[in-house]
Amino acid sequence: MTVSDDSNNENVRDFDSSLNDLRRKEMSRRKLILSGLASSLLPFLPFESALAGESTPDTIPRRLLGSTGEKVSIVGVGGYHIGVPTESEGIKIVQTALDSGVNFLDNCWDYNGGVSEERMGKALRGHYRAKAFLMSKIDGRDYKSATKQIDESLKRLQTDHLDLMQIHEVIRTTDPDACFAENSTVQALIDAKKAGKVRFIGFTGHKSPDIHLSMLETARKHNFRFDAVQMPLNVMDAHYDSFEKKVLPILVKEKIGVLGMKSLGSGILLQSGAVTAPECLRYAMSLPTSVVITGCDSMEILEQALKVAREFRPYSSSERLALLNKTEKFASNGKFERYKTTTNFDGTVQHPEWLG
Repeated sequence: MTVSDDSNNENVRDFDSSLNDLRRKEMSRRKLILSGLASSLLPFLPFESALAGESTPDTIPRRLLGSTGEKVSIVGVGGYHIGVPTESEGIKIVQTALDSGVNFLDNCWDYNGGVSEERMGKALRGHYRAKAFLMSKIDGRDYKSATKQIDESLKRLQTDHLDLMQIHEVIRTTDPDACFAENSTVQALIDAKKAGKVRFIGFTGHKSPDIHLSMLETARKHNFRFDAVQMPLNVMDAHYDSFEKKVLPILVKEKIGVLGMKSLGSGILLQSGAVTAPECLRYAMSLPTSVVITGCDSMEILEQALKVAREFRPYSSSERLALLNKTEKFASNGKFERYKTTTNFDGTVQHPEWLG
């Protein structure tokens, strides 16, 4: 039996029509998912009204750090980048930030071989230490190395206590059990807190939200509660193996301080051409973060972050959806989140001796 050309053409038109219907439905489904993502955290975003009495267009707004009772600036200065420019420039960045209303300072025992902590310590001399909520991190996965690193950080930072000390690079599936093993990292931090060396305890990681969830669950099993958790939160993360979708709602519910990092993905997100630095910073600040930590290796970059913070207003749901739609095609495979997909950002993988 033969089929006429007209019948063939009609079948092709029917197929094309069906295919287009499927494509339209898929596009609608994707928009619905993104819209749901855009609105899923809105109940946790009372910042605009909550901060109305705390800030003016010339100041940096502050938010509560979980249930600690501490208020921290919505933007914080990352410690790694302080070790990149000259020492005098690094010190100037820290002091200018503090003079401008930023109070959250990030650092780590291993940043630039200790240079970042040393420079920040010099910047905090005199009255500047009292202006700062000072955080650093340690890598040690046993009691001895963790305690040694805590003491070395205190010495470098020229202070008798850290406001927040965090377990750095919780990036392996084995890390939660290692940190909570007998006479290990968590015990060293608890003892440091009892000794007055540390006020609050947290952990950080950039690899997988599932590892963060495992760390939180392991803490529960040991009747331990973290005061803060640090993780990547940005416009790309929302689409791929997302900390925002998996971890953030739990932290908000449990009133654990949320420290957002990699809002620009070390600048890699900007290489997509889909977003600008101010958009990235504002996106992260529009989430229920306590603070968004950003690296500033020049006064120009610092002033950019200060401007976004001073002028901050949360993205509306429609603005957020538009930004997510714009970044979706760049983010689906983690190409611009290399800290998740490669070991390039894993300092303790390149230097396993830091773990102890």
